[in-house]
Amino acid sequence: MSNPPPSRAAGFFIALSVLVGAIVGVALGQPSLGTLIGAGVGILASLLLWLRDRRAG
Repeated sequence: MSNPPPSRAAGFFIALSVLVGAIVGVALGQPSLGTLIGAGVGILASLLLWLRDRRAG
C-alpha cells in the first residue's frame, strides 16, 4: 500500500498575510481594512495551494 503524498500546510499563508495586512494597514491608517485584505489574500493563496495539491494527488 502506498501512502498519499503529504499535503502542505496552507494556514501559514493565512496567518502571515493577516499579520502583514494589519501592519501595512496601520502604516496607512486603515488597520481593519488591511487585516481584511490580508485575510483575503491568505485565503486565496491557501485555496490555490489546495487546488495544486489536489491535482498532484
